[in-house]
Amino acid sequence: MKKSIFMAALLMSLVFILAACGGGNASDPSEESTEGSNGEGSEASADAEGAASGSVTGDGSSTVAPILELINEDFNAEYPDVQVSIGVSGTGGGFEKFIAGETDFQNASREIKEEEVSALEEAGIDFTEFKVANDGLTVAVNTENDFVDYLTFEELQTIYNGEAETWSDVRDEFPDEEITAYAPDQSHGTHDFFKEAVMEDGDITAELNQDTNVISQSVTSDANSIGFFGYNFYMVNQDNLKGVPVQGPDNEEPVEVKEETVMSYEYPLARPLFVYAKNESLENNESFMQFMEFTLNNASSAAEEAGYVALTEDEMQEQKDKLEAFK
Repeated sequence: MKKSIFMAALLMSLVFILAACGGGNASDPSEESTEGSNGEGSEASADAEGAASGSVTGDGSSTVAPILELINEDFNAEYPDVQVSIGVSGTGGGFEKFIAGETDFQNASREIKEEEVSALEEAGIDFTEFKVANDGLTVAVNTENDFVDYLTFEELQTIYNGEAETWSDVRDEFPDEEITAYAPDQSHGTHDFFKEAVMEDGDITAELNQDTNVISQSVTSDANSIGFFGYNFYMVNQDNLKGVPVQGPDNEEPVEVKEETVMSYEYPLARPLFVYAKNESLENNESFMQFMEFTLNNASSAAEEAGYVALTEDEMQEQKDKLEAFK
């Protein structure tokens, strides 16, 4: 009897010893699944995890934001473990953060300024400019306005330098009604672009607002008002706004803002939209490289969905070639 009990105990001990010896594989199936010849399975798993996690930070233009938001929504669905944060401080505010080294990329509705380039050089930050879409800065009036059929650059200057207080000051045949002019504030690239293109770097005198939606809504609710903003904001509100054809110094006739005239740059206030990327992040942040590849591959469809104008295939290929150089 005692001998039987002893043998049973001995057998039980052997079972526990064998289980302990094989416990590494039994308790951690992931190790078993990554085994392969020369450890290739383990390396592939590590690479996949590295490509599917991380963080990316951007900021900048509210004009470019709708495009990047659509792209990020699709990117997040495909790469849920990569955290992408995109602020909307305006082009100027975004460049301040970019110069301070707080962001991987910067959205801009105008080209970078010389002083911003100098500040980045001083901060030791190298960057690459990527064009992602085309936009037509749109001048709009209230739908009740039945007298403004077009405006010249000179007339826009008169309105936005404060010289014209009434519509009749702009053009004799216009009614003697007080004008209320609205515009994005200085944090926006749209403000800077209009100031350079139309005002010849003169100051803009208007009701300035950081929120572009407020500007479009103000024009919608004010019969004698005028405002300007990106093409997207016009398209979203075109049932409640009247787009104004613009005659620039190089136009013989006024040009309506629409996809064809923006793409051809015949419309005098057509402009490119940009993403500025930090080179160090492209080289060292795999998640950011992945995000930029996804951005360029999807920018055309996102631009059209957001109400902008896509780049031509040749233009987009140029941008992709720039990114390819970092691989």
